[in-house]
Amino acid sequence: MSRTIDYLFTLMSPWAYLGFDFLHRIAARHDAVIRYRPVLLLNVFSETGGLPLAKRHPARQAYRLVELQRWRAIRDLPLVLKPAGVPFDPTLADCVTLAAVARGLSPEGYLRAAHRAIWARQENLADENTIIRLLAETRLPADLLDLARSSTMRSEYEANRDWALATNVFGAPSYVLDGEIFWGQDRLDLLEAALVSGRPPYSSTGDA
Repeated sequence: MSRTIDYLFTLMSPWAYLGFDFLHRIAARHDAVIRYRPVLLLNVFSETGGLPLAKRHPARQAYRLVELQRWRAIRDLPLVLKPAGVPFDPTLADCVTLAAVARGLSPEGYLRAAHRAIWARQENLADENTIIRLLAETRLPADLLDLARSSTMRSEYEANRDWALATNVFGAPSYVLDGEIFWGQDRLDLLEAALVSGRPPYSSTGDA
């Protein structure tokens, strides 16, 4: 029986980009289903005590740039550290994911292309024409953009925020397996180990 990984992310996160291919390889190796949960990350931050990048201490901002270089090399992916057009409002681009799922289509190709557009080619995903081109390149119907604008998809986007807070998820990307949170793409090896072992989920109550 397939197990489900709840994948909370935003296209605004370079860490989601760096972990994307590895996550999908893990899921394929272990016949796991990925449930895509895009979220407006700033809303989760504001509720859980996180800070947007610009408000973090300079030491934290500097260390982040070093870590991005380390993981860029480890994942062997092109990554611009400070791409033009970032930050931007990712709502519409994120909601295209929900629209694809609602139509019974896989968003994997679109997300892979969108990540690379932002973080490798410095393209502007706040521009609807860029999204339309990515949909065409990944052979998804252009009218997914209309569905992504709908109140139904926006409500689902908000519901992912509520789900994250109710589940104690506080950052993205996060991967949730049987209620156990793995925060950050650098925890993907631990996620795979949990899938392999079949152990029960760990919780904040420990052994109590």
